[in-house]
Amino acid sequence: FPGQPFPGQPYQQESDKSFVATWLLSWFFGTLGIDRFYLGQVGLGVAKLLTFGGCGIWAFVDLILVLSGSVKDAQGRALAGYQQNKALAIVVTLGVWALGVVGWFFLFAASSSVANF
Repeated sequence: FPGQPFPGQPYQQESDKSFVATWLLSWFFGTLGIDRFYLGQVGLGVAKLLTFGGCGIWAFVDLILVLSGSVKDAQGRALAGYQQNKALAIVVTLGVWALGVVGWFFLFAASSSVANF
């Protein structure tokens, strides 16, 4: 059963896989499935790699799932450090996305004003 210890080993509720590492791998390499390979989910990693993260949609959804704490390791255990780092990860992710939207807005505004000049 997932998460069950081998005889003589203590039960481990938290994964040895890091939330921060999973979050960053999902963010930067999610379309390649590197985050799923890191978690020991090789089948999902291969599927994600072959579909380029479902053309980005699967990668985006996975990033949201990582940030929400829904993603577990291959044994079904919660990622280490989630509670301590989730707020910072969410703020950084939303902040970078917001800066990207603002940047695209100014780029579009600048390009349309040059075209009308």
